[in-house]
Amino acid sequence: MFLSLTGDIIGIIIAAVVVLLVIFIISIYNKLVVLRNKVRNGWSQIDVQLKRRFDLIPNLVETVKGYASHEKDIFTEFGKARGLYAQAQKTGDVGQMAEAEKGLSGTLSRLLMVQEQYPELKANENFKELMAQLKDTEDKISFNRQFYNDTVLNFNNKIELFPSNIVARMFKFEAAKFFEVSDETERQGIKVKF
Repeated sequence: MFLSLTGDIIGIIIAAVVVLLVIFIISIYNKLVVLRNKVRNGWSQIDVQLKRRFDLIPNLVETVKGYASHEKDIFTEFGKARGLYAQAQKTGDVGQMAEAEKGLSGTLSRLLMVQEQYPELKANENFKELMAQLKDTEDKISFNRQFYNDTVLNFNNKIELFPSNIVARMFKFEAAKFFEVSDETERQGIKVKF
């Protein structure tokens, strides 16, 4: 009788340990899924703002065209950058999308240089409004990049830290890519001359 009672207690203990282990694995799995979805959402927010930027820039270019008709190649470069981004977006590769976004930033820089050459353009109300919207969009892109990278950091840490790394390997969670600057010239300070 005593032996039977001891066997029952051992069985209950083993069952309790198994149930706790299953609950632990489910808990970690759910946390990993939530973090992975936050990473996806973070990139989606960047993507939304980049699309907004793509919509604003043609309007800016059209406004500039009226003042600087010889600056046609800016629109061509913008179209090329937009096409590269669309291709990269289909693959879902954050690195390729960041690279394509860089091309758009270069086009935008050239557009802003044109603005400096035509003071009457700066006074145009339509141009001012478009520039204000573009500045707002750029601020949102910067904020969303930071949020995305913070979320990627949390997700990647969860994948690599013990004991969640065991569950991550079991369910094949892969580390997310950071949104990084790949061109060293972008890391250098901007020189302003008056």
